[in-house]
Amino acid sequence: MDLHKSVPFYQKLGLRLIVDSVPRYARFECPDGSSSFSIHQVDHLPKGEGVAIYFECKNLDEKVATLISQGIQFDLKPTDQTWLWREAKLKDPDDNQLILYYGGANRLNPPWRIDYHQT
Repeated sequence: MDLHKSVPFYQKLGLRLIVDSVPRYARFECPDGSSSFSIHQVDHLPKGEGVAIYFECKNLDEKVATLISQGIQFDLKPTDQTWLWREAKLKDPDDNQLILYYGGANRLNPPWRIDYHQT
């Protein structure tokens, strides 16, 4: 993983850099809520499907349009999925799969949600 390329990429996505230990580690604060996202240098990236990272975006179509205007390339533009989410797919500089999505109420409460009852 090349953090010199990855840090500016994730900043373009809207994440705020809060720990800068490049070239070995970086931590970002997500724009909404209290979530964080970290990346670190590794000697070898996973083979095959590798890593998939999901980020939820309330204004998915607007966010994707903004990123495209900044030169970010998408493999899949916002598309409605059968699991009731809208998703867009792209790769980060190290070829990790990123999925920007909007799940709305269906993220936590899909029609097929299993209800657990405490006894």
